[in-house]
Formats: sequence, structure tokens, C-alpha cells
Amino acid sequence: MPEILTGSHDAGDARFGVVVSRFNEPVTERLLAGALEALEAHGVDLDQTTVAWCPGAVEIPLVARKLAGTGSYDAIICIGAVIRGETPHFDAVCHAASDGTARTALDMGLPIIFGVLTTDTAEQALARSGGKKGNKGTDAAVAAIEMVNLLRKIERQ
Repeated sequence: MPEILTGSHDAGDARFGVVVSRFNEPVTERLLAGALEALEAHGVDLDQTTVAWCPGAVEIPLVARKLAGTGSYDAIICIGAVIRGETPHFDAVCHAASDGTARTALDMGLPIIFGVLTTDTAEQALARSGGKKGNKGTDAAVAAIEMVNLLRKIERQ
């Protein structure tokens, strides 16, 4: 029988950094609220959590890398909202944010969770930030907790 490793949702003593894009702030504020509520509900001391606001989604990976580089956090949660407009700029921003976040996680060896909405409309973004489709900020926070615990199990082997 193979050994199966999974991460729990008990945050324990883990410390989290949250990077939030100010662009589309009515959406990102709701995502942040969902993330912070989830962290607290899973045992995180919010006094030990850092929230860093940046201008837009393109800047998220750099701020995440700087936070990760301090060695003070077990995971970084990246929150933003990119809503399609009339130009191809949407695609460039989405790729920069997602590729940069993934590269940061791999380079730093730390869970860097991509909680950036990429939607066609503002209505879709609102539905995913506390509306009919839940709150993806909550989902990102729970994923961060799970990844911290999974990586800790792997490191103990």
C-alpha cells in the first residue's frame, strides 16, 4: 500500500503573507475579507499575518517574492481581480500574474497561492468574491493552509 500524504486544514503556528491588488478594489477587498476570515477560522492569529497592497495584478509576483524572501512566512496568498476589457491587455496581465506567481513559488520553494480572479465581467468577479459562486479568497486561504501542512509532512520524511 502506498504512503499517501495530504495536508490538513489546521493552521497551527503557520504565518501567512497576503498580497492584494488595489486594481478592482471593490472585488479584491471582498476576496481579502474571505481570506482573512478563513485564516482566522482555521486557527491563524491575524496579528501574525501581513497584508501588502500593491497597485495591480502584474505587481503581485514581485511583492510575493519579496515577502517570501524575508523567511517570515510559511505561505503567501496572492489576491487580485483581472476583468476582461476591450483590448488584449487582459491576456497580458493574466499571463504576467499567473506565470510570475508560479515562478515565484518554484523559485522560493514556498506555497504562493494564486487567488487572482480572471473573469470576463465585473458580475462574474463579484459572484466569485462572496456572491453566488462563493469567495475564491476563502478558497485561496484554505489552499495555503493545506499546502503548508503538506510540505511540512514531506520535509519530515
